[in-house]
Amino acid sequence: MAATKSQTTTKTGLSTHLLAGGAAGLAEAMCCHPLDTIKVRMQLKNSRRAVIDASAPKSFLGVGQRIVQREGVRALYKGLGAVVSGIVPKMAIRFSSFEYYKTLLANKETGVVPTSGVFLAGLGAGITEAVAVVTPMDVVKIRLQAQRHSTVDPMDVPKYRNALHAAFTIVKEEGPMTLYKGVALTALRQATNQAVNFTFYQEFKRIARQMQGLDELPSYQHLILGGVSGAMGPLSNAPIDTIKTRIQKATTIAGESGWTRFVTVTRDIAQKEGYKAFYRGLTPRILRVAPGQAITFMVYEKVKAWIDIWNARSQHIRLPSEKYA
Repeated sequence: MAATKSQTTTKTGLSTHLLAGGAAGLAEAMCCHPLDTIKVRMQLKNSRRAVIDASAPKSFLGVGQRIVQREGVRALYKGLGAVVSGIVPKMAIRFSSFEYYKTLLANKETGVVPTSGVFLAGLGAGITEAVAVVTPMDVVKIRLQAQRHSTVDPMDVPKYRNALHAAFTIVKEEGPMTLYKGVALTALRQATNQAVNFTFYQEFKRIARQMQGLDELPSYQHLILGGVSGAMGPLSNAPIDTIKTRIQKATTIAGESGWTRFVTVTRDIAQKEGYKAFYRGLTPRILRVAPGQAITFMVYEKVKAWIDIWNARSQHIRLPSEKYA
């Protein structure tokens, strides 16, 4: 991708990123969480157990259907509480840290950020959100999603009742650092995701604005561009996500280092299940992430535009993007 100097920094308050990012994240989670549950179940499926259970579905639609039949429709939303409780700070950190890192990488004279700067800012934003929010949220979410119990049978009581109870139980039984199990892999996954995601999105948006001669794109174009850019991340780091999921699902073993755990899980997957297992769940992940990013960017851009217009009108300033609000 050719370098560009069209990415300029903008000074938007943290409250704007918080509100716009939080709204975007909530909309994305509500729409796409069932696909994430199916993805996790597919990644946790052991091929040796699958041989014993010959009737076990292999497609993401089949896995989703089995979850609904055996556990109820609500089972598709297991772990949603953990996701929603982390969505607002996650999105606030993602967008605000991305903009902050862009200002550090901008040209000191012109304030322009090259494409390489956008990529590095995306890396930084991904690492920041992984350490601050995503890793603990993922550990709790995966523990909840991995439970195979009926949501319609009141006698079938799971070990973890909800996100808060899961977090409390994990800390009590395994220690607080368990919530940061897999933090390095999570940071690597989030860093590559956001670097690729933001870079492609910013480039696509720049090209679309230039081709149409617009100051701001309409919402449906943010939706399309966000979906296309969102699909790039999963393609680049599927093995990382699968290994991370296996590590976070497993109970902590006393004295086992993070590196030992990583090597053991990676070796077991390769030897016992084959290298194709590293890409298990890729289809539902793309179907989860791509529309999720489409919704995120569309809602974020729209809410941010509304806030900008509100602020501008309070100062009696008319913005070029008002016609799209």
